Amino acid sequence: MVYVYVVLYLAAIVAANLAVATWGPSVIPYTAFFLIGLDLTARDKLHDLWHGNKFILKMGALIATGSILSWFLNKDAGIVALASFLAFTAAAVADTLMYQLLYRQNKLLKMNGSNLVSATVDSVVFPTVAFGVFLPEVILMQLVVKVFGGLFWSLVFNKQHHLGSIEPFVREGTEE
Repeated sequence: MVYVYVVLYLAAIVAANLAVATWGPSVIPYTAFFLIGLDLTARDKLHDLWHGNKFILKMGALIATGSILSWFLNKDAGIVALASFLAFTAAAVADTLMYQLLYRQNKLLKMNGSNLVSATVDSVVFPTVAFGVFLPEVILMQLVVKVFGGLFWSLVFNKQHHLGSIEPFVREGTEE
């Protein structure tokens, strides 16, 4: 199961980087929702699967691999790949800290709480480095779209929960 999330993570980050390098900021709403939201949520699944098993080293290697693959596939994507590496590294640190603070909470709260923090960090760092200027409108738009994209993917990854049910809000391991 780990390999599925690793492949999803890498495919999404490379696709997002190449799309931004090719079409610029106009594709950010789409990449932020579908691809970065997927990455943020896949990272949380990997956090659970790798917890205590060299998680930081593995996640660092995964982030670096995504950026290197992006640059390798399109040499013109160098600044985007660098921005992606810096943003995802900073966001991964923030995500890991928040995920650990929420560790005893249910999966959806852990994923989306940590995604909110990491999406904020990523949304500030990525466009600022990629485009060389602080863009508050792009940052805010990315943040909102990534948070909703992360919510969408957390529901997909945890499909056993039914919309309208109280199950997603019950702590794991508790009896009703």
